[in-house]
Amino acid sequence: MPVLADPNRRIRLTLLIFLLVFAAVIAKTVFLQTVRADELSAQASEQQVKEFQYPARRGTIFDRNGRELAVGEEAKTITADPYYIDDPLKTAQFLAPLLKVDSSAILEKISDRSQSSSVILARKIDPAVAQTIDDAKITGLWISSEEKRVYPQKQVAAQVVGYAGVDNQGLAGMELQMDGVLSGTGGSQKIVFDPSGKQIETLSLVEGTRGQDVTLTIDQSLQFEAEKILTDTVKQWSAKGAECIIMDPKTGEIYAMADAPTVDANNFSQLSDEQRRNRAVTDNYEPGSVFKSVTVSAGLEEHAVAPGQTYHLPPALELGGFTIKDAVDRGPVDWDLGQILTHSSNVGAVTVGMRTGDQKLYDWILRFGFGAPTGIDFPGEATGIVSSPKDWSDSTIGNVPIGQGISVTGIQMAEAYATIANNGVAVKPHLVKAVGGQPVGPAESHPVTSEKTALQLRTYLQQVVEDGGAPLAQIDGYHVAGKTGTAQKPLPDGSGYSEENYIGTFIGMVPAADPQLVVMVMVDEPHPFGGGSTVAAPAFQKITQFALQKLEIAP
Repeated sequence: MPVLADPNRRIRLTLLIFLLVFAAVIAKTVFLQTVRADELSAQASEQQVKEFQYPARRGTIFDRNGRELAVGEEAKTITADPYYIDDPLKTAQFLAPLLKVDSSAILEKISDRSQSSSVILARKIDPAVAQTIDDAKITGLWISSEEKRVYPQKQVAAQVVGYAGVDNQGLAGMELQMDGVLSGTGGSQKIVFDPSGKQIETLSLVEGTRGQDVTLTIDQSLQFEAEKILTDTVKQWSAKGAECIIMDPKTGEIYAMADAPTVDANNFSQLSDEQRRNRAVTDNYEPGSVFKSVTVSAGLEEHAVAPGQTYHLPPALELGGFTIKDAVDRGPVDWDLGQILTHSSNVGAVTVGMRTGDQKLYDWILRFGFGAPTGIDFPGEATGIVSSPKDWSDSTIGNVPIGQGISVTGIQMAEAYATIANNGVAVKPHLVKAVGGQPVGPAESHPVTSEKTALQLRTYLQQVVEDGGAPLAQIDGYHVAGKTGTAQKPLPDGSGYSEENYIGTFIGMVPAADPQLVVMVMVDEPHPFGGGSTVAAPAFQKITQFALQKLEIAP
């Protein structure tokens, strides 16, 4: 009788096989519940629980009157989980025209179903587009809210405001300067999904906090008008560019800081570094004759020259192998300081500089703030270049007093004239008026010259405008004090000065007796040739007249 034919043996063999299978199941269960318990739990959680991060909401940037310069608008992020997407090709073809990307790029992201982590398909999309996608009810796609930075004034103050990147981080201008204040904290949300990708419940929700608002000293209407006039000036003179600063000399507040050509802040990320720059703060240039006011101030403070005293000025001076002469040929004259400034005499300014002396002139240049940052609350401020007297050649005293061989920034020049306007007291220029609704403290200030010297300079600068030096800067009903400047631009190789490219400048203060405004206008490379009195002074007159009316400053 065969072994397997024995019924008892068959029963025992079947029982043995059953016991072995049962033992294997038990062993597998124990293995899964102990050795791989944490791993499997994590995988299960990853498939069922998704955590979504929500970027922080950024504070708003306002102008001084509450007009929005930079705001956050609602936008949407489209996220996909390839694990839940049933038909990747069809999904990619549906999304491509809505997200304005190639379908193959989307397909590549959502085709790998073995991938358990989510992928972002698009950010900062219009809520209406997101609604269209949501209405399609595609399993495996999730839509979350975020914030998109928008600049409603477009080109107005674009180089000042700057911009924030895709992650709402400040990357330029005041967006960068005040990033720590404007930035809030992000939030998060954990959601449980069933195996089909349907939302079951919310496990946790962490609310983010919005950043603080920042109010600038900028006046949107003054900024707009300044940019418009600068743009017209650049077009009229086929210039490379132009800049303007409108400043309160008593408080240091900047009402306008304009550049031309202008740019649209909403396209800031697509612009070159050249187009983005706020040149009044970041660019160095040789100032030319507007610097003569600093030279005369130094001479007066050192008692090297005196009001009412005349100085014999030959047609030219020979210094270090170079000839210094005035822009207009003339014979020998006897001029006082007012006439030297009115006629913008190079020989006269150099004479004042020589009487003051190399070291003392240098010391006063530093005291006026040149060669160092003003400390304005704006990133990337240039310092200018002021060489020490130990590095001066025999001809340097023939250059520096007239604004050559020295480089400055627009904000440095504006602050120097604001010091004269403010009776010799320098106030730090600034762009932030309030943070989180709280006004910032008063700006730092320190004396530079005596009040007597500042008053005397204003008298001379008023003569410049009213006695023929800058007639195009005159404003009906107001006394204007100011100075022109026409500076040759240095050649790129440093071998000398261009015979074709100039910078024309006018800086003025008004009303002259008690200045409420200092306005600087600089025009870069006007063509055909035009000096500060013909190129910059008319723009100054238009901008300042508008500002006086807008701010209701009485004559």
